[in-house]
Amino acid sequence: MPARGPLASLTDEIARLAERGLLRDEPAAGDEAPARGFCSNDYLGLASAPAVGGPRGAGASRLLGGDHAAHHALEAGLASLVGHEAALLFSSGFAANLGTMSALAGPEDLVVSDALNHASIIDGCRLSRARVEVTPHGDVRAVARALEGPARRKWVVCESYFSMDADQPDLRALRRVCDEAGAGLVVDEAHALGVLGPEGRGLCAEAGVRADVVVGTLGKSFGAQGAFVAGPRALRTWLWNRARSHVFSTGLAPVVAASALASLEQTLAHSELRERVLSLSGVLRGALAERGVPARGFGHIVPVVLGDPRPTVEVAALLRERGVRAMAVRPPTVPDGTSRLRFTVTALHTPERLVTVAAQLADVLRALNVRALP
Repeated sequence: MPARGPLASLTDEIARLAERGLLRDEPAAGDEAPARGFCSNDYLGLASAPAVGGPRGAGASRLLGGDHAAHHALEAGLASLVGHEAALLFSSGFAANLGTMSALAGPEDLVVSDALNHASIIDGCRLSRARVEVTPHGDVRAVARALEGPARRKWVVCESYFSMDADQPDLRALRRVCDEAGAGLVVDEAHALGVLGPEGRGLCAEAGVRADVVVGTLGKSFGAQGAFVAGPRALRTWLWNRARSHVFSTGLAPVVAASALASLEQTLAHSELRERVLSLSGVLRGALAERGVPARGFGHIVPVVLGDPRPTVEVAALLRERGVRAMAVRPPTVPDGTSRLRFTVTALHTPERLVTVAAQLADVLRALNVRALP
């Protein structure tokens, strides 16, 4: 009998995922009207806006001839948005965090990372080969204790608006403990930019905090693709040379960079877009509360935590039958025992639609005898 190949065990592993309610099926082919779904991060509804002109592709890594004027124009606009000297584009938010953390920290360094940080931050910390201290979510005292140990350089990294819990850290307190310990503060503003903070400039701006490094994405509020890292010009130069996910990747398509810049300008010029998103978020949260369904956090991400993955999948399936697409988010994306439905509110939704969705969710929860966790 021939020996089993190294991939043969995957079938067994997949079966085990299915038994635990953790297997993710691929969605059916076909587009869905953005205003009907609740899975998109296109918060301001700009992804469907007509594209502006520009070359379709960069043609190469930016270090090897793929550098275009559209990249620099967008980087200047993004740096200004978050109040920093310079910015550097990446192909995705994952690539930005991965490249930044692995390029900034090294084997003699310490990185203090929030327990609920995104996978891209976690993987970037791992690749850095630094000593990583994971602290309980939002626990500033634990961060301060972790920073007491010796290290060549120290970093604290967190998100400003946590995408699965819709909450925020105490950025002022984190800035203070970083200053006391001589540590750098890295903040991922991916889900805040465009919606939260003055003129949509993020939660660091709202808190009056200057992070040493700011990460942001273009595929959410700006309705495009890619990401950026902002900070002092020396940071940009270092990442240009040492962030492997930048050095060894084809540059962002210039047409995408031009579209993202147009979206950025539109965001700053039209405060009614983000005001509408936050108003609609209040409608959904209020309608859920009226029906006894608790939602966590604040703002345009509305998590409804059900706990066990199996009923979470059942609820999502029944909602889909009723025309409501809200994804069941399960481990390892979220901790065990906190599987949830995650609704993202965009400017394309309507108050009537959101009230209806709240009623449908309450009906499904009652029908399955499932209770949302506070």
